[in-house]
Amino acid sequence: MDIKHNYFSVENEVQAEIEAAGYFPLTLDFPAELNEEHWHDFDSLVYILEGELTVFDTVTGECCVCGKGSRIVGSRGVLHREESAGHKALVAF
Repeated sequence: MDIKHNYFSVENEVQAEIEAAGYFPLTLDFPAELNEEHWHDFDSLVYILEGELTVFDTVTGECCVCGKGSRIVGSRGVLHREESAGHKALVAF
């Protein structure tokens, strides 16, 4: 996963990036969660709008706390898990 902090300050700053990537954006409110190791069969872009999401790379053992303004580029097939007390994100598939 490629994670960048302080990547954007307002949601509309990343709309052009999402469109250029050919992705469909959704703004979602996620409840508190602690999920099991998993992977996705798709690539994604995640932009944290509110709250924090901690992402754990279960292969390397690395973890990263992503707050407001963070961008996460998720590649298909990467084993990971997440933990959050609740967050809002713009997710693009």
